[in-house]
Amino acid sequence: MNRNPLDIYGAWIAEVPDAWPQDAREWAHREFVDTVAVMVPGAIEPVAEKLLRVVAPWGAGPCTVFGQRQQLAAPWAALVNGTIAHVLDFDDNFDPPKAHPTTVLFPAIMAIAEEERLSGAAAIDAYIVGLQILGRIGQGLNPAHRNRGWHATATVGVMGATAAVARLLGLDAEACACALSIATSMSAGFMSQFGTEMKPVHAGLAAKGGIMAARMAQAGITAGQGTLDGPTGMNRLMVGPDYEYLRDTITHIEHGQNLRFELDHVGEPLLITEHKFRVKRFPTCGAIHRAMDGVLDLKARHGFGAHDVALVDLHMPRVHFNNVFYTDPRTPLEAKFSAEYAVGCVLVRGDCTLADFTPEKVLGEDVRSVFPLIHRHPVDKLEGEFPTEVHITLKDGRVFKSVNEWPLGSKAAPFTWAQYWAKFEACCNGVIEGEARIGLRGALETFPQLDDAGELMRRAGIAFTPVK
Repeated sequence: MNRNPLDIYGAWIAEVPDAWPQDAREWAHREFVDTVAVMVPGAIEPVAEKLLRVVAPWGAGPCTVFGQRQQLAAPWAALVNGTIAHVLDFDDNFDPPKAHPTTVLFPAIMAIAEEERLSGAAAIDAYIVGLQILGRIGQGLNPAHRNRGWHATATVGVMGATAAVARLLGLDAEACACALSIATSMSAGFMSQFGTEMKPVHAGLAAKGGIMAARMAQAGITAGQGTLDGPTGMNRLMVGPDYEYLRDTITHIEHGQNLRFELDHVGEPLLITEHKFRVKRFPTCGAIHRAMDGVLDLKARHGFGAHDVALVDLHMPRVHFNNVFYTDPRTPLEAKFSAEYAVGCVLVRGDCTLADFTPEKVLGEDVRSVFPLIHRHPVDKLEGEFPTEVHITLKDGRVFKSVNEWPLGSKAAPFTWAQYWAKFEACCNGVIEGEARIGLRGALETFPQLDDAGELMRRAGIAFTPVK
C-alpha cells in the first residue's frame, strides 16, 4: 500500500491533541524569548527598512511589524519580521532539518495569532506542531539536501510554517495536506545567498509562504498529490537524481536524517524535546561555533594571548567549512560566514558580539592580522562523525588541542533560563530602554498565559526607536 506523506502529515497536524508535555511547552517558550531578543537589534538593520519600504504599499492590515508602528497584512508582516529575526544570524538552529526554525515559525504564527486574536497557548501549540513537521520533512531530505547547497531554513522552513498556520486556523486533515502540497511550490533558497541581505529574506519568504499556503488551502485551491514523495516530488527534485541510491545506501544517520519521510510515528519522539536546539552564543554562522568555543577554552585554560600564537589549525567537517566560505570578508554580513573572522575575533578580542559586526570592526587590523595564521583542514565526514578540533601552536613551540562535539547552547550544554534572559538584555542594550524594554520583557515572560498573543507584538511595535 502506497501511503502518501501529505495525507499522513495533514492528518497529524489536524488531529494531534494539544496535550504536550510541559517541557515541550517550556522549550517553545524559550525559543520565543530567544527570537524576540535577536529581533530587537535586527529591527534596526538596513535590510529591515529596505524591505518595509518595498512591502508597505502592498497592503495594510492588523499585523505588527517589529519595531514599527506600521501594521501590514499578515503575509507582509511575516515577510518583514522573518527577515528581521534572521538578519543577524543570531537565531537558533534545529538539527533534524538543519535549519533555523523559529525565525520562520514565530513570525508566521504571530501574524495569524494577532490577526485572529488567538492566545499565547495556541501559539505555543502551533509552534510545536510546525516544528515537528519541519523536522520530519527535513529528515526526509537531509543530509544531502543541505550539503548540496539548499538553504533549508527557506526550503523546509516554509513547510513547517504552513503546518503551524494550518494548525492555528483549525483546518481539517484534507485541507492541511493540501496546504503542505501548495507550500512545496513556495520552497526555494540557495546557500549562494549567504553573506548577503537575501539570506535573511529567505526566512521571511518562508514565513510569508506558510501563511499564503494555508490560506489558499482554506479557500479550497487544489494541489497535487505527489509533491513530497512522487516521481517529481520534493525529495527527488531537491536531493538529486541519485535520491533512491542515497536513501538505500545510507549507513551513518545523524539527527534522524535518513532520506525517508517518517510515516509510522509522526509525533514520536517529539523532536522539540528529543533534539532541543542550538541556541547561539555568538552572532555568526553556527558551523564555526565549535571552533570558537575551542579557542576560548584553550585561552582560558592556558593563559596565552593572540600575540603568543604562531598557528591555528582548524580541523572541521567539510560541510561546516562550506557554510563559512568567506576567507577575506569585506562586510559585516560576509564576516558572519567567515571562519577566519570568527576565530580571529575570539582569539584577539576575547569574544564575538554584535559590536564586532560593524564595517570598521570587520576591517580592523587587529583581527585581520591573524588571518594568515589560521589554516583550514576539511574532513570528509559529517559533524556527528568528526568533532571540531582546534590545534593552537604557540611561538614558544607548545601545542594545545581542543575537541568539541557540541557548541555551548546546544543539546549537550543547553542555556539556562538565566542565559536566555541575559541574551535578551544584551540584545536590547542600546536599542530599547526603560518602560518599553520592561513591557516587552513582561509580555515575553507571561506569553504562555496571554489570552491575546498579539499583546507581545503590540509591545514590539511601539517598543522603541533606536537609542542615539
